[in-house]
Amino acid sequence: MSERPLEGLMDVTLEKIRSMIDVNTIVGDMITTPDGTTIIPISKVTYGFAAGGSEFPTKKLEGKELFGGGSGAGITINPLAFIAVSNGEVKLLNINQYDNPADRIVGMIPEIFDKASEFISKKKDKNEKKDTLAEVDEEE
Repeated sequence: MSERPLEGLMDVTLEKIRSMIDVNTIVGDMITTPDGTTIIPISKVTYGFAAGGSEFPTKKLEGKELFGGGSGAGITINPLAFIAVSNGEVKLLNINQYDNPADRIVGMIPEIFDKASEFISKKKDKNEKKDTLAEVDEEE
């Protein structure tokens, strides 16, 4: 046999899986709402693949072997979050509860960054006001 039947079986199955899943399955198409907010869905794709087979020698068909085999695949797509872009701000909106503390920490990073930026901005504004008031006092 020039080609092994199991290899052909695996190639066909993998090609079918490739045709079903692309990057648009994980990062979905953008949706624009009437108020101008852009929403991008994010999903988790999990798939498994199995194939097996065997060649059986036969006495009736000299020089030929019989092949028996099969393959299968399973795919799971779970929506995880949405990225929302509105008025120049980007937010990650999680759908699922966090599975473990590490996921919770990673999910909190954008919120912590926003709060730290606000704090620094407010502190900077206060310092600028103090400097302006000090300049006014010096002029008088």
